[in-house]
Amino acid sequence: MEQYNVTGMSCAACQTRVEKAVSAVSGVESCAVSLLTNSMGVEGTALPQDIIAAVEATGYGASLKNNRESGAAATSEDSLEDKETPKMKKRLIASVVLLIPLLYVSMGHMLWEWPLPGFMDGNHVSMGLYQLILSGLIMVINQKFFISGFKGLLHRAPNMDTLVALGSAASYIYSVVALFAMTGAVLDNDTEQVMYYMNQFYFEAAAMILTLITVGKMLEARSKGKTTNALKGLMDLSPKTAVVVRNGVESTVPVEAVRVGDRFVVRPGDSIPVDGIVVEGESAVNESALTGESLPVEKITGDIVSAATINTSGYMVCEATRVGEDTTLSAIIKMVSDAAATKAPIAKIADRVSGVFVPVVIGISVVTFFAWLLAGQSVGYAVARAVSVLVISCPCALGLATPVAIMVGNGVAAKTGILFKTAASLEQAGKTQIVALDKTGTITTGEMKVTDVIASEESSEKELLRVAYALESKSEHPISKAVTAYAAEKDIPLENTAEFEVLSGNGLQALLGSDRIYGGNLSYIEKIVELISSQNRSFIDKLAREGKTPVLIARNGKLLGIIAVSDVIKEDSPQAISELKNMGIHVVMLTGDNEITASAIAAQAGVDEVVASVKPDGKEAVIKQLMEHGVVTMVGDGINDAPALTSADLGIAIGAGTDVAIDAADVVLMKSSIRDVAAAIRISRKTLRNIHENLFWAFFYNVLGIPLAAGCYVAAFGWTLNPIFGAAAMGLSSFCVVSNALRLNWIKPYDSKTDKAIKGAIIGNLIEKENTQIRKELGEMKITVKGMMCEHCEAHVKKALEAIDGIESAVASHEQNLVTITNSKDVDETAIKAAVEEAGYEYVGILG
Repeated sequence: MEQYNVTGMSCAACQTRVEKAVSAVSGVESCAVSLLTNSMGVEGTALPQDIIAAVEATGYGASLKNNRESGAAATSEDSLEDKETPKMKKRLIASVVLLIPLLYVSMGHMLWEWPLPGFMDGNHVSMGLYQLILSGLIMVINQKFFISGFKGLLHRAPNMDTLVALGSAASYIYSVVALFAMTGAVLDNDTEQVMYYMNQFYFEAAAMILTLITVGKMLEARSKGKTTNALKGLMDLSPKTAVVVRNGVESTVPVEAVRVGDRFVVRPGDSIPVDGIVVEGESAVNESALTGESLPVEKITGDIVSAATINTSGYMVCEATRVGEDTTLSAIIKMVSDAAATKAPIAKIADRVSGVFVPVVIGISVVTFFAWLLAGQSVGYAVARAVSVLVISCPCALGLATPVAIMVGNGVAAKTGILFKTAASLEQAGKTQIVALDKTGTITTGEMKVTDVIASEESSEKELLRVAYALESKSEHPISKAVTAYAAEKDIPLENTAEFEVLSGNGLQALLGSDRIYGGNLSYIEKIVELISSQNRSFIDKLAREGKTPVLIARNGKLLGIIAVSDVIKEDSPQAISELKNMGIHVVMLTGDNEITASAIAAQAGVDEVVASVKPDGKEAVIKQLMEHGVVTMVGDGINDAPALTSADLGIAIGAGTDVAIDAADVVLMKSSIRDVAAAIRISRKTLRNIHENLFWAFFYNVLGIPLAAGCYVAAFGWTLNPIFGAAAMGLSSFCVVSNALRLNWIKPYDSKTDKAIKGAIIGNLIEKENTQIRKELGEMKITVKGMMCEHCEAHVKKALEAIDGIESAVASHEQNLVTITNSKDVDETAIKAAVEEAGYEYVGILG
C-alpha cells in the first residue's frame, strides 16, 4: 500500500470526493481516505503522479507520504503533528477580540439598551457600518472557510466549508442589503422603516457562525490529535543514536547510520537502537514497548533483540540484522499506520450518506427559503431559516464516527501487543463465532518437557535421572533434549558414556562405566529387560492415554524406571479458552496428532471440539467446513498454518515475536498467549459498539437538527432555531463524536467481567458429519509399524508415506504401533514397505 498526504479536506464529503476521484484512476485497485489523519492509502499499479493529479483535479492537494529509496519512514512524527490547532487558536483569539465589541452593539445595545459612544448613539447608519466593518474583518480572518467552500462548489464537490461559507455569506449579504435600504429610510425620515431594517441585520450571525465553527474545529482538532497518541508514542520509542564499534573504536552515530552487520554496544539502561543478535554478554531486556509484557526477558549469546526495547542490567554487544524500515518497531508503526489509512466496512454507510449530504442540505436550504416566502413570511425570516439549515448540518460527525473509534481502538490494541493490519480486521474480530486453535505452539508450548519421573522398585528417582542424563546427553532427539534439560535443572551430575549407539526408531544404548544402559519405547525395552511388571505396564498405558510419551530406561537387563515427556499446554491456555467460551464462542482445536494425544490435550485445555490427525491442507478444509456454521477466526503460528489462516474469515498469528510481517494473518499477536485472542475480540467488540453509538448520534443529530432549523416544528410547538445556535451545535457535534471515541482509551483488554455471550452460541460438534462424508469418498487401510517412539517419529513415518502417489494422509500412533492410511487410489504395498523402512522403522504388514 502506498500512502499519501491529502490537504484541503474539511469533512466527510471531501473524503468521499477524493476517494471517488482516485478510484477512477486506471490501475487503482482500492483507495481509502482518512479524514482523521488527512491521509490516503492506495493499492494498485497506478503511477503516483496520476493519483496526485486526480486529487488536485477535485480541488485538494496530495503528496507521497514516503520515499523508500531515500529510506524515509512511511509515517513520521511530523506527519502526525497537530498543526491545525495552533492556527485555529490564533484565528479564534482574533475573532473573539473583534466579536465582543460587535455583540456589544448588535445585541447589548439593541436588546438591553447598553450605552453607546456619543457619535453612534441614535445614529443607526453608523451602528450598521460599525457592524459591517467588524463582521467583515472576522470573515477575512476566517477566509479559509470561504476559499475552501467556494472552491468545492466550483469543482462541483461542495463540503462542510461550503455550508459554513454559504450561511455566513448569506447572512452578511442580506445585512448589507438591509443597511443600504436603511439609508433610504433615513433620508425619508421614516423612523419605523429604519427600526425595521435595524432588526434585519444578521452581521453578528455571520461573524458568530464563523467563530463558533472555529471553536468546534479547534476542539475537534485537539481531540483528533489525541487519537494518534498511540502511534506517536511508538515513534517516540525509537532511539535517535547508537553506539557502534568500527575498527575496534566505539562511536556514537545517528541510528539512521547503522548498517546491517554493524556491531553496536548496549549498556544497562540503554534502548536497543536496531534489531540484532547478541554476540557478546548477557542481560535482561524489557520488551514491554513491543509486546506489552512487563517482565524482562533474559538474553544470552545468539538471542535476538529488537529496536526500542530496553537493556535493564548487563552489558551486551550485538550485531545489527535489521535496520531502518525493516526493524520490528518500524513494521509495527507501519502496520498501525496502515490500519488507520484503511476503512472498516461499517464506514460505508456513512460514506454513502456523506457523498450526497452537502448537495442535499443546500437543496433543503433553498427549499426552506422559498417555502417561508410562499408562506407569507418576511425575507429576513426566510433567510434566517435557510441559514440555520446550512450551519446546523454536520457531515463531519458522520465522517468521523468510524475512523476515530478505529484509530483509538487500534492504538489500545497496539499498546497491548495486538496488531490489527487493517480496519476491516478490527471490525471482523468482534463478529467471531468460532475460534479454531492450532495445538502446537498455540495451546501448547511447542517444546517437549518432562512431565513424570517414575522409578522402579529396584531404583530411585535420582539414580534413574543419573543414568538417563548420561545416555540422552549425546542425542539430538527432542525427547533427549527434554530429558537432559530436566536432569540439569535437578543438578544431576553428567557422566561420560562409551560405545554410544542410536537404534533408529527404537532407542539408545551406551556403556556407562561397566554397565550397559538402554533407553527407548516399550517394544524395544521389553526385548532388553527380564521383566516389566504389570504395575509398570499400567503406568505406561496411563501415560499414553494422557497424551504423553513414556521413555523406559534400563541397566544391565533391569528396568530402572519411566520418564514421561510431552508437549505441555501453556499455563494460561485453559483460562484463555474459558474466556472465549464465556464470550459465547465455540472453540475448536486442530492438530496433526493422533486421537489419543489430541483428546488428552483437549481435555486439559477445555476446548469444545477437537479435530485430530489433520495436516496443513486438511486444516484449510476444516476451516471451510466451520465457516458454513458461522464467522471463523483461525489462530496459528502464521507459517505452517498459512492456508488455514488465509481461508478463515479472520487469521490471527500468535507468538510472532520479532516476525511481525506474517502475510497470511490479518492480526499479529506479539506475545505467545491465546489470552490475547480474547483480548483482541474484546477490543473489537467495544470499538464496534462505540462506532454504532457515534453513527447513531451523528444521524440522530442531523435528522433532528435539520427539520428544527428549517422551522418544521414552528406550527406544532413554536420552536425556531437562531443561526448562531445552529453554528454552535454544528461545531460541538463533531467534538462530541470524537470525545466519545476517546473513551475507548479506558478499555481493559483482559477484564472478562463484562463479557457477554453472543446470541445463538454454537453447541455440539460441527465437523463430525463432514469428516465422515469425506472418508466415504476415500479408501482407508491400517498398517503395523514398529520402532516409533514419539510424536516426532510419527511425523517421520507420516511424511514418508504421504510422499507416495495416491496416499492422501497418514496418521501414525507410536503407542499402538499403528498407521492409518487414507488413499485416493490403489497403492502398491511394496512402495509402502519401502517408504517405512527407508525412514528407519520396521514394516510389519497390513491389518485385516
